[in-house]
Amino acid sequence: MDENKPPRMYFIGKKEDLVQAKRMNVTLDGRDILIIYHQRTFYAMDLQCYHAGSSLEPGDIEEINNKLCIVCPKHKYKITLAEGEGLYKASNPTEKVPTPRWYSKGIKQRVHKVTEVDEDIFVTLSSCPGWIESDYYQTEKGRAELRKAQESENGEADVNADEDV
Repeated sequence: MDENKPPRMYFIGKKEDLVQAKRMNVTLDGRDILIIYHQRTFYAMDLQCYHAGSSLEPGDIEEINNKLCIVCPKHKYKITLAEGEGLYKASNPTEKVPTPRWYSKGIKQRVHKVTEVDEDIFVTLSSCPGWIESDYYQTEKGRAELRKAQESENGEADVNADEDV
């Protein structure tokens, strides 16, 4: 992300189409983005989960600690839709009666701004400086890792398919 470039609004589609689709992924300026429509609000975030690169598109949405979160389908990591904050549940063992509660890991997933103009939906890529963990899967090294994992999964599927014969 070039910090000297002014932010650009990318046209995503007509509101009616995106509301009907509920979710879609797009590539903007080489970055894979997930667009979500949930409870009358649009959200945009990096497509791959910050933890291990799984697609968040099929993830369930749950309310956790009064925040809407997407749950990564692979490892069940919880990420807030609005901020990209990673949440986890834990107990403090030093408490007399350890009670599980939700804690923040901080911002882990890059989120992007969604704007509606005359029934058209636009996304502006985040200009937040610094490294956010989901940025890794937008790099060449991260993309190569994702391709390798996909090839490995496809190879396993091919081996298992042979066993059914």
